[in-house]
Amino acid sequence: MSSSSTDRFSTRWALILSVLGIAVGTGNIWRFPRIAAETSGETGAGAFLVAWILFLFMWSIPLIIAEYAMGRKGRMGIVGSYAKVAGRHRGWMGGFIGVVTTAIMFYYAVVAGWCLFYFWQMLAHPLPLSNEAAQEGWEAFQAGGTPVFFHAIAVGVGALAVWKGVSSIERVNRVLIPTLLGVLLLALARTFTLPGAWEGIAFLFTPEWALLGNPELWLQALTQNAWDTGAGWGLILTYGAYMQAKHGVVSNAFITGIGNNIVSLIAAIIIFGTVFAVLGTTMSQSEVLNVMQTSGPAGTGLTFIWMPQLFEQMAFGRPLAMLFFLGLSFAALSSLISMIELATRSFVDAGVTRATAVSWVAGLGFVLGIPSAVSLDIFANQDFVWGVGLLISGALVALAVLTYGPRAFRTETMGHGGERNPGAAWDVLITYFVPLQAVVVLGWWIYQSIFVFAPDTWFNPLDPFSIMTCLVQWTLAAVVLWALNDQYVNRMFARESSL
Repeated sequence: MSSSSTDRFSTRWALILSVLGIAVGTGNIWRFPRIAAETSGETGAGAFLVAWILFLFMWSIPLIIAEYAMGRKGRMGIVGSYAKVAGRHRGWMGGFIGVVTTAIMFYYAVVAGWCLFYFWQMLAHPLPLSNEAAQEGWEAFQAGGTPVFFHAIAVGVGALAVWKGVSSIERVNRVLIPTLLGVLLLALARTFTLPGAWEGIAFLFTPEWALLGNPELWLQALTQNAWDTGAGWGLILTYGAYMQAKHGVVSNAFITGIGNNIVSLIAAIIIFGTVFAVLGTTMSQSEVLNVMQTSGPAGTGLTFIWMPQLFEQMAFGRPLAMLFFLGLSFAALSSLISMIELATRSFVDAGVTRATAVSWVAGLGFVLGIPSAVSLDIFANQDFVWGVGLLISGALVALAVLTYGPRAFRTETMGHGGERNPGAAWDVLITYFVPLQAVVVLGWWIYQSIFVFAPDTWFNPLDPFSIMTCLVQWTLAAVVLWALNDQYVNRMFARESSL
């Protein structure tokens, strides 16, 4: 029998660490603090945290429960497990989820390369003495072929981590995730000692309640949940196929979601505390916030331009800078590994050997990631198109459960052998609230795309931030997957029945 059919994580905590590797990525350390700053008011960012925590329980955890259960029930990759739950003729929808995540993998490997490069810079070179020097360093890095080289390194490391399947994934994450958490805790401890840091921390947690009346804050909070927990990506489903039958779906989902958000809060405390401590001596609070809110090219400003020169201005800044970018590199790699495994498992399910599948995925990931490595405009377009596509992916996960029947699915896959049962509340969330949230946010995004992002060119598929560029790329993927559905799904199930 194929090893992919019988491989399991050795322990529950090996599974949890690996799934935390999915959830904890650059979205926690790179994106979350910037979004918290962008949605803050004059007195604090706490209102965003309220909405963000609420959506953890209304969007992320319900979908994570569904993914764990679908993976454990199907014991196949995203297409096979989706087809077993939603029906063979809907396997292409699981394929669409896989395409969204794999497309993200192409440019996410570029980000992982940036992180590796900056760790090397912090290790081998002096920190920049000014913001101008940091800006020049970033531009010089982007101007040459170095991003492509480090992109290749990131893809290569990820491919090696999945080469032998779940056993190698488990071994790598046993090192990456505890080390990442240790690095963040060390950086957190140092942040607490910085004069002025507590002003930034207090600002992060102070709610300006009137902001809860702003629809954009809620929409940003939901979008951030979709991005940083990994819910709806198909990644947790892929790892769920390797979980032991006795390991609880619901408790694992809560540990995954809450653990992820704790890491996001730790990262935000580090960023807010450091920025306020260093810049607060020469800038007003509004000027400090402006620095945090200025995303820079493709959202890179705070992390890759400001943070290095901020570390230079504090005692023991260089060791802290090395720790920061080491942690960011580990977070990026642990998430990248899961994306490579998702695509690899889809090939393995169709009968391709793992070695061949990993080689194909790594080669494709490198080649199709090169455009994003050499052009920040292409990078921003891909992030825009497929980042929004995650909302469709989340809705498709919910659709699979709705097709099967939420109560029947819950009764069959959860609550056995002392395992917790999420109850009828989960049925309501997955039936009504998750689809509603997806529709509302997609509707808001369509409005923004037409009237704000590209009001004069929204109909132009060549405009990087138009609604049409998304629709063309999504439709092309969906049509190809739909056309190949029967051939691929039948081959996959025929192979399974012959084992």
